[in-house]
Amino acid sequence: MGFLGYRRSDGRVGVRNHVVVLPSVSCANGVVQGIGREVPGVKILTHTEGCGRGPRDFPMALRTLVGVARHPNVSAALVVGLGCEGLKAEFIAGGAGENAGGVEFIGIQEEGGTPNSIRRGTEIVREMLDEAGNQSREEAGFHELTLAMECGGSDAFSGLTANPCVGTVADWLIGEGGTVILSEITEFLGTEDILAGRCATPEVRGRLLGLLGEHRRYVKQELGPLANMVIAPGNMDGGLSSISEKSLGCIRKGGTSPIRQVVDYAEVPTEKGLVIMDTPGSDIFSMTGKISGGAQVLLFTTGRGSPAGSPIAPVVKIATNSKLFEHMPDDMDFDAGEVIAGRSIAEVGADLRDYVIGVANGAPTKPELTLTELFAINTVSEPF
Repeated sequence: MGFLGYRRSDGRVGVRNHVVVLPSVSCANGVVQGIGREVPGVKILTHTEGCGRGPRDFPMALRTLVGVARHPNVSAALVVGLGCEGLKAEFIAGGAGENAGGVEFIGIQEEGGTPNSIRRGTEIVREMLDEAGNQSREEAGFHELTLAMECGGSDAFSGLTANPCVGTVADWLIGEGGTVILSEITEFLGTEDILAGRCATPEVRGRLLGLLGEHRRYVKQELGPLANMVIAPGNMDGGLSSISEKSLGCIRKGGTSPIRQVVDYAEVPTEKGLVIMDTPGSDIFSMTGKISGGAQVLLFTTGRGSPAGSPIAPVVKIATNSKLFEHMPDDMDFDAGEVIAGRSIAEVGADLRDYVIGVANGAPTKPELTLTELFAINTVSEPF
């Protein structure tokens, strides 16, 4: 048993078959948007990076954009550069290698300006779309699937309903030989002892505790006596009292499996099983990192109601309570509030697993239907 996906030339499998246009630098956003207007059906990404940042940001932005261009859900990609930026389009295209339909790049200065670049880019992506249309789904195993777990707009029910249901899906996929990425390091604070006991090796434990220590020092430095209150106003309105309480619910999304690896932002895991990625707690930055790290599907729990999706990976929006599910029906995919009504976590989790399998087979999620497609690259330094 498995799912039907798009087999890529390197053996990986996508659950979607997108043609993507992305800029190497923010100066190229206008051309990317122009190509998107000319060619319906392509996925365009814009961002604010590519020039004027510190040296620590360059590899992070490059890794993120390469991860998009070579993502298993992407059939082909066009990278648009300006020409004088630090993070050049050819670096991204070269790092991405070959997808089924190829990765190409153009430069606005080399093409002779915006209109010429839009015309040239339009020609390229139309050919890519034609090639993508010739591809079809084929059998794939669950061991070839990577799920990412996210929470945003959490409430007091998150750790009682949606997050543990997601955790059962995590344990199921890991049992099938697949990979699960859990992130948002700042939302692990207060659970260090629990997570340390789940690390598969001393090396993994040392890396994870080191990251948690760095984040705890940073939060204390920035917030002082308020360090234990680093949660959003909506979290408090939803009934959460502290970062430790939120963290205890957050880590339940990772199920009960051992932690096999800790990776950097947007880094593709080399281990199967449960993987921790170093991302901030900000939802869009965190989502981007995990998807650029190869996650084909993302499970997003919310108690307050977050509609955020992604341009290249389906995002399953899981309501922690039935009131939210009924109040935002165009944004919520799944009602985990049935746990409150008396169904077991195992039962609701099994329904969620089946829903995710349907999404992997092509069923659209609510963010895909509403085109709520957000993308943002994490940075560690201020602009020059």
